[in-house]
Amino acid sequence: MEISVFVGEDEIYMLLDPTAISPLYTSTGFTQLHFSTMAIVSSIMSTSVDLSSSGVCVFPNTSKIFGNNANQLPTYLRLSTSSRRHAKLRLAASISKVSLKLPREEKHQDHVASPEKGHDVFEEIKHRFMTFKKDKYMDNLERFQSLAKSQSPKFMVIACADSRVCPSEILGFQPGEAFTVRNIANIVPTYESGPSETKAALEFAVNSLQVENILVVGHSRCGGIRALMTMDDDETEEDIDSRSFIKNWVLIGKPAKSISKSAASELSFDQQCQHCEKESVNCSLRNLLSYPWIEERVKKGILTIHGGYYDFTECTFEKWTVDYKERSCGERKLAVKDRSIWN
Repeated sequence: MEISVFVGEDEIYMLLDPTAISPLYTSTGFTQLHFSTMAIVSSIMSTSVDLSSSGVCVFPNTSKIFGNNANQLPTYLRLSTSSRRHAKLRLAASISKVSLKLPREEKHQDHVASPEKGHDVFEEIKHRFMTFKKDKYMDNLERFQSLAKSQSPKFMVIACADSRVCPSEILGFQPGEAFTVRNIANIVPTYESGPSETKAALEFAVNSLQVENILVVGHSRCGGIRALMTMDDDETEEDIDSRSFIKNWVLIGKPAKSISKSAASELSFDQQCQHCEKESVNCSLRNLLSYPWIEERVKKGILTIHGGYYDFTECTFEKWTVDYKERSCGERKLAVKDRSIWN
């Protein structure tokens, strides 16, 4: 509970529970102050009063300030002008006398802090959820109720699981707009490979939801790509420890590594990794066309596939679209169009 002080020309009024009358604050003609436990309002009055003294009494005529709404309002305390002669205003005394508890001021955090002793990390997450519910869900209730019945996103996004790369945050996708799957290094396996969550998501997004766009998003400083680039060039799936899930997964992007090693052989290792980060997106785009039901839709023009690259060191985004060309001489060619950089 807060305490509010109203300072007029002749009197000082204390409001014990201001929540019921917040719409009336601006019409009172008084200055409103909020303060926490043990605060001293020295900036408002040069001298003040101990609230336990005889200068404090229950204010019997609330209509003097708040008119006919007084019967709906909580109790007020009045400090007469003679009370200003007292040396100090000690709010601790007033709290003790009226048995009030003032809450500590909550400070909003922009990130989830590391848990400390006695600190529940989910308190901040709860605060974020309640803010979402109040500011977004309730303000768009009709839309969220419609989404509760069904979804019809136009986009499928395949992005890296890296915590620094959140498609909804950087591209502004709202609930219901993008069916999203994230994995290490934003890799799309070939159609002929074994089962995976990415392949299951593709099947559902394309065949059931009938999305119109698939966007594969790579990013700077990708740990999965760096792991791929540090593997021996002749390393095969049989050579890798079956317990190493990461190596077995990123090995899917080996064609991108070979292209990058060849095209950027004179560059530093970091630059080769950056080249591979983009080339791995193209590798995934080529792999998408290995799915018969994806290629068929792309060929008909009812599905478009795109590549994207998010550089979070410079906060830029590069986007390109596959210009579909039918197979020629048994090889799949990947041409791109509409390339642009957003910076």
